[in-house]
Amino acid sequence: MYVMGVVLAVPEGNKSEYLAMAKDMGEIFMDHGAIEVLENWEADVPDGENTDLRKAVAAEEGEKIVFSWAIFASKEACDKAHEDMMQDERMKHTPSSMPFDGKRMIMGGFENIYAAGR
Repeated sequence: MYVMGVVLAVPEGNKSEYLAMAKDMGEIFMDHGAIEVLENWEADVPDGENTDLRKAVAAEEGEKIVFSWAIFASKEACDKAHEDMMQDERMKHTPSSMPFDGKRMIMGGFENIYAAGR
């Protein structure tokens, strides 16, 4: 299992716009091989003394933290999905403005080393 994860800050007032974009992207991810896509809106993100999620994305006043990930069978499947997604016509119709500042988004890919539950 391979997980592509993202943490970003979204202005609270842009929640519905973000969710609409996330649903569109989720469909594209699923169509290109994702096993599961999850979007998570801040409910309890405490401020840390030295570091925290808010500091990681330089969140500004009024922004909420979003923690998202897509699960793929392998890194190779994720890489192929990314390559194929760049050719997908739906990706060519990006909005003129994003509901968040993409320059402060952090992302990474992770190989799963343990899983419990479903």
